[in-house]
Amino acid sequence: MRQPLDRRNTTALGRWWWTIDRPAFIAMMALISIGFFLVMAASPPVAHRIGLPDFYFVSRHQIFLGISTVLMVLISMLDAPKVRRLAMLGFAVSVVLLLLLPLIGYANKGAIRWVHIAGMSIQPSEFMKPCFAVVLAAIFSARFTQPDFPSYRIAIVSYLFICALLIIQPDFGMTVTVTSMFGIQFFLAGMPFLWVMGMIVMGIGGVFAAYHALPHVAARIDRFLDPESGDNYQVEQSLHAFKEGGLFGRGPGEGIIKQHIPDSHTDFIFSVAGEEFGMIFCLLIIFLFAFIVVRGFAKLAQETDMFRLIAVGGILTQFGIQAIVNMGVAVNLLPAKGMTLPFLSYGGSSLVAMAGGMGMMLALTRKQYGKPRAGRALGNKRYGGA
Repeated sequence: MRQPLDRRNTTALGRWWWTIDRPAFIAMMALISIGFFLVMAASPPVAHRIGLPDFYFVSRHQIFLGISTVLMVLISMLDAPKVRRLAMLGFAVSVVLLLLLPLIGYANKGAIRWVHIAGMSIQPSEFMKPCFAVVLAAIFSARFTQPDFPSYRIAIVSYLFICALLIIQPDFGMTVTVTSMFGIQFFLAGMPFLWVMGMIVMGIGGVFAAYHALPHVAARIDRFLDPESGDNYQVEQSLHAFKEGGLFGRGPGEGIIKQHIPDSHTDFIFSVAGEEFGMIFCLLIIFLFAFIVVRGFAKLAQETDMFRLIAVGGILTQFGIQAIVNMGVAVNLLPAKGMTLPFLSYGGSSLVAMAGGMGMMLALTRKQYGKPRAGRALGNKRYGGA
């Protein structure tokens, strides 16, 4: 009897294991495991402070982890056409929910980003993000098989439409993430150099416009540049946590600062890792994130299918940007922004959506044995595997 992960196993599970990017998958599972222990360490004080059972967030996080892991594996088994169809369906549903947010959403911390569905709080923009990356890849790659197809115009209009929906909430951090993703995908699709310079100038102009037009953005930037200008409590406590942790940390469960950080289990979970496990452990976390992103982009160097290349590039960009922003805020290198750390922070929508996105990435980077890769020639009709 052949073992499930034997190379000679031709079942769906066997083919999946020997065709996915195993090192990247193992790195993701390592992050998921680390996240479980960090949520277990960080969330009881938060739950106790707001009058919930101490392990309320831990038990919910276990459920989210199970759903996310199964979802990531199932999606990673799909082929490119099915990934594209799934992304288009997810994007359509997410856009509808974003349009309905002003009517059915509820406010939290001054923003309307969540909606209650079946007793759960869902943030539609989290699910929109990876789906939008794949949809943009389909739009951009179409120009290689249909020279007259207005890929650039459709992509730009779609991007502006999504940004408008995000700014209405408002969610400036998500807008920056989507903008970075769009810029990288546009570049991979062959954007002219002058357009690259123009997008950089427009990005800088967008930051200035947001500073003057959105009071909450201005307040966060002002607090970052001048900590004395406003409430900077969580960032100060986060820095104190890293100082207390030193190289090797105070030990699992021995952290003190987490009891004083309201968002220690979500936006500032990296500081909990710093206090309890130390700088060496934090460097390991950074290495895992960097490994996934760098390995993914290195694999794209041999990719000839433009749909896969652009889609994976977009998903990896949003994954890396989100990690950089969260960790940068925790060590006061970036202005405060409510953004979770992928796979580590507590949060149903962000965890499940990130797992879905990385599942798409694993599916699109699987080895293609036994058949030629779609899109090797620009004249292929079924370009991008669709």
